[in-house]
Amino acid sequence: MKTLLFLVLISVCWAEPHPGNSSLEHERIVHIQENGPRLLVVAEQAKIFSHRGGNVTLPCKFYHEHTSAAGSGTHKIRVKWTKLTYDYLKEVDVFVAMGHHRKSYGSYQGRVSLRESSENDASLVITNIRLEDYGRYKCEVIEGLEDDTAVVTLNLEGVVFPYSPRLGRYNLNFHEAQRACAEQDSVMASFDQLYDAWRSGLDWCNAGWLSDGSVQYPITKPREPCGGRNTVPGVRNYGFWDKEKSRYDVFCFTSNFNGRFYYLIHPTKLTYEEAVQACLKDGSQIAKVGQIFAAWKLLGYDRCDAGWLADGSVRYPISRPRKRCSPTEAAVRFVGFPDKKHKLYGVYCFRAYN
Repeated sequence: MKTLLFLVLISVCWAEPHPGNSSLEHERIVHIQENGPRLLVVAEQAKIFSHRGGNVTLPCKFYHEHTSAAGSGTHKIRVKWTKLTYDYLKEVDVFVAMGHHRKSYGSYQGRVSLRESSENDASLVITNIRLEDYGRYKCEVIEGLEDDTAVVTLNLEGVVFPYSPRLGRYNLNFHEAQRACAEQDSVMASFDQLYDAWRSGLDWCNAGWLSDGSVQYPITKPREPCGGRNTVPGVRNYGFWDKEKSRYDVFCFTSNFNGRFYYLIHPTKLTYEEAVQACLKDGSQIAKVGQIFAAWKLLGYDRCDAGWLADGSVRYPISRPRKRCSPTEAAVRFVGFPDKKHKLYGVYCFRAYN
């Protein structure tokens, strides 16, 4: 007859000798049961959507599994928010709170605080959102020896666009690509942002850097020079390359802007320098590539006139395809990098709001 042995462990920790082997006399089997309520941290929403310049609250609340109280009262609650990086091994400090003490870090200083709508509310408020705020955030709550975490993703409304400099395709290393995006009122796009853009129809055959250091490109219409006709649509991945030596284009991401984008009505066409001065005289600055893409994608800006932009390129935005103005698709049409001293075009200007 078999014997059934039931071990009932109720809030007890003990050790018992290992049976049947005197050589293991120092070895013990340890039974541990946590005593008291277990700390739980919960994010009510896994993804939050916002836009550049806006304010947002990343939700986070903490509970004890066996009680409705926010804290046991024995230990002070410590709340720490960090931003997760792409290698998953490093985290960027954002905000820490313990009792009456508060500390924010880096570019988040003066822009973050806890909502604290209740005793168990650890939600993070971010004001004046920047493009680089996009990403995954971790809320960690610590009470004594107990701790738990929750992760929230902050998504930004915006547009991904491919960019290459006047020198032509495949001329940017990773760090130059970062600077190129920043100079055009944007940041390097993440894989998630490029993937969303591909799902929305972005098709581009040139490979470009992404913010995680990978090189990829989106294809919606497979063809011979772009992976082959017999391949399936998708985001093609070249992998990770040397950030100093390898050279590609870049995919940038920009969001809405606090200002006015417009085509300057001028009696004559202009050289590049004349275009720069014309915008200044009108109380504005010559527009950047990120600004024309944001105006086109987010505001539906449509203009058939080619105009200078700050990087020396000439482009025009078409939201309503028609004859002689991008007849087949809505797009920001790229004319090229003409001779700045001799070629004459209109100009797109940008006036920032105070």
